[in-house]
Amino acid sequence: MEQILSRDSIAGNRSFSLSVLKEDLSSLYPGFFRYTLSVSDGIRTRAVFRTNTYEYAPGVPLHAEEVALQKAGEWERELHDDPDGFLSRNKPEPKRKTGYSHTDVVIVQGSPRPDGNCSILAVWAAEAVRSIGRTVQVMYPHDLDIHACIGCYQCYNTGTCTFDDDMGNIIDAIRHASLIIICSPVYTNSVPGDLKLLIDRCQAYHAELTITGQTVNGKQGLILSVAGRKGRTHFICITSVVKAFMRNVGINPAGELLIDGVDEVRDIGNNKNLKEDVRTLVERAFTLNN
Repeated sequence: MEQILSRDSIAGNRSFSLSVLKEDLSSLYPGFFRYTLSVSDGIRTRAVFRTNTYEYAPGVPLHAEEVALQKAGEWERELHDDPDGFLSRNKPEPKRKTGYSHTDVVIVQGSPRPDGNCSILAVWAAEAVRSIGRTVQVMYPHDLDIHACIGCYQCYNTGTCTFDDDMGNIIDAIRHASLIIICSPVYTNSVPGDLKLLIDRCQAYHAELTITGQTVNGKQGLILSVAGRKGRTHFICITSVVKAFMRNVGINPAGELLIDGVDEVRDIGNNKNLKEDVRTLVERAFTLNN
């Protein structure tokens, strides 16, 4: 951590300190630096602004360090002219949106079909979780307000996304769960669009873990997937995408159940062996935490 600005400012009968710190995050992305501007009254931090080098695309004539220093100058003038107004307009950190309950298991039912085979898998998984005395909730991305990730990298400033939608609740639930189960059909050899939105927006959770230095221990993940056509190759992209998501947020991919040829079967609910396979996967995932 390098301090590139330290300045005292007198506003009325009060004194404030402004500082800009430069943090090297190049171990995460090449040439990645985060700049934190903060205002303190000597007792506590009263305002914080963060920016990073990856926020600014090549065609944008702005640079993170310049922006942080310019903002410092603006804040110093605002403090001098109207300290009370400045403090009321600026808050130290954004509040994290919460809403979902905290459960041992989060099941993400990624299919937009509420009564299809992935729903059957989700029901079987939930039953298996409850049978061993654990709590569980099922999320349906298709029914949620999830904005597409725009790759702005601003989540690496605060650990939270700039969009105020259902993802704050989803990440909060994932944060507190010990087992994450992804149920997904194969759509053009990959996951459905709504599920991909959720996966991409979990980059904010990765940012949170990165900038806070948190370590995720013992969080397990399972993949349950169905494909209409026969052949294991149809699942290559499914498993690649979901495992990449899991590893990105500290989840250990602990098992998978990939069911092909479903177009001919139509209803996997007729295969009781599959239900037992789901139960076995869930029970095994919990033994990995012990």
